[in-house]
Amino acid sequence: MPSPRFLQLADVAEVLNISANQVYALVRRGDIRAVKIGGRGQWRVEATELEKYIERLYTETQQFIDNHPMGEEAETTEDARF
Repeated sequence: MPSPRFLQLADVAEVLNISANQVYALVRRGDIRAVKIGGRGQWRVEATELEKYIERLYTETQQFIDNHPMGEEAETTEDARF
């Protein structure tokens, strides 16, 4: 059976391992594109939009890593906390 094109916020939450409330906040901020469907205006996230969001996170994370390299000094500081 093929994967559904649109996901409920609870489904997105499960994929990202976060709460449905956190997904709702991401949608309302525009971090994840979504649509409101039906008379009750239920939010749905297209599976491709979820994948785009995840790819953006990978890109942003890589940029953070590139801009904040972990040297020996940083490793020593990290180790000192444990």
